[in-house]
Amino acid sequence: MMFKVAFRSIFRNSRRSVATMATIAIGATAMLVFGAYTIYVTYGLQTSAVERLGHLTISRAGYFDFGTGDPAAWGIAHYDAVAKLIETDPVLGPLVTVVTPVQAVAGIAGNFEGGQSRTFMGTGFVPSDRDRMVRWNEYGIGSNAKPSGLADNKPGEGIIGLGLARTLGLCKQLHLSDCPQMPEAAAPDAAKRDAAGLPKQDFSGLADVGRAQPADAKPHIDLLAATAMGAPNVVSLTVAHAQPQGVRELDDIYVGMNLKLAQRLVYGRGEPEATGIVVQLARTGDITKARARLLALFGEHHLDLEVHDFTEIDPTYLQILNLFHSIFFFIAIIIGIVVIFTVSNAMGMSVMERTDEIGTSRALGVRRSGIRRQFLMEGSIMGILGATLGVAFAVIVSYLVNRMGITYLPPGQAQAVPLRLYMIGAWGFVAAVWGVLVVVSTLAALFPANRAAKLQIVDALRHV
Repeated sequence: MMFKVAFRSIFRNSRRSVATMATIAIGATAMLVFGAYTIYVTYGLQTSAVERLGHLTISRAGYFDFGTGDPAAWGIAHYDAVAKLIETDPVLGPLVTVVTPVQAVAGIAGNFEGGQSRTFMGTGFVPSDRDRMVRWNEYGIGSNAKPSGLADNKPGEGIIGLGLARTLGLCKQLHLSDCPQMPEAAAPDAAKRDAAGLPKQDFSGLADVGRAQPADAKPHIDLLAATAMGAPNVVSLTVAHAQPQGVRELDDIYVGMNLKLAQRLVYGRGEPEATGIVVQLARTGDITKARARLLALFGEHHLDLEVHDFTEIDPTYLQILNLFHSIFFFIAIIIGIVVIFTVSNAMGMSVMERTDEIGTSRALGVRRSGIRRQFLMEGSIMGILGATLGVAFAVIVSYLVNRMGITYLPPGQAQAVPLRLYMIGAWGFVAAVWGVLVVVSTLAALFPANRAAKLQIVDALRHV
């Protein structure tokens, strides 16, 4: 009976009630649409990070803090045995999809046919494993990540960043349309070249093995780095193609190569090692379990190794998510304040208009608590109707946006991706927003309900 009375009462002034519910609906739509976009960004960033870095990276203890400046001195000996230990473990085996070694390397890259050189940072990887990693898609949102385009049986080939290709003057040779040529005024001075037009100094005299000239027309560059023993070493890298890296600072220095070539550059004729072992899981939710098992496994075998997840390797992931969460929290606070004042004002006007009715109900024996519950019920009904309408609007908006084919360039990406709102499937988030708005609407009616319950019967009956 109380629900029926409350439902009929909110439509006594239908214009005011509809405006109040519309305010709640608009607020719910705004929160849900931005929240759906935040969820999509979260899944997109996570997919991009896991494709590149995996979920967990294993390295020697201390490498994460001190080893990046000298990766040659922090290699994991017998890394293949460690990888096999992980793959055959009864706990980790069902969780992992890829276990692959990587080798970090840094030095100077030179294109001495054109007279250009600059510092570089690179990664050596197993191409087939890297191509398996880019197929990870737990959330089904798709990805624009491309395979490396390298082959395990061609250790001399590699890829470079688009910015590095531009700096080394390889735009024309790699047939890059969006890569400007170096101005003639900035070209290397002719005094630095010999009679044949080649630079008078290059790295060729430092190589520990003869340079393997490419059999095809692909350009090559020389990579100079210090070995684990401190001696300089040079290898020749055939550039298969250039790939944009999304971040200009990385794009200007990145070199990706076959693991064997990176190991030959860093360790020379010595025993090859790896600076890290990347572990990619089937599900991100298994990170904690897999990490704990890895640490226990290393302890059992007395291995001096540490484990870091992708959020530690790439801190921008959490920074971007925290930014979006802060914006969502700010929007939610503003919408909550608007809903409180709108519902409170509507219920306050309703109390004023129904003062004589309240007096009559009290004279017939209705307790103060009954009056309070009735107005709280009216506030909650307006919240339920408004929030439900907002959910419906948000679902429609998300459907339309997802079908419009809008694209944008997210942080850290080199190519535009579809703009989507991840509403379908995020029902826990939808239910949370709906419930919060209903609670806020109910609480907003508390002050007018208390005022109505405290009215004196005599004063209420003679109110005009």
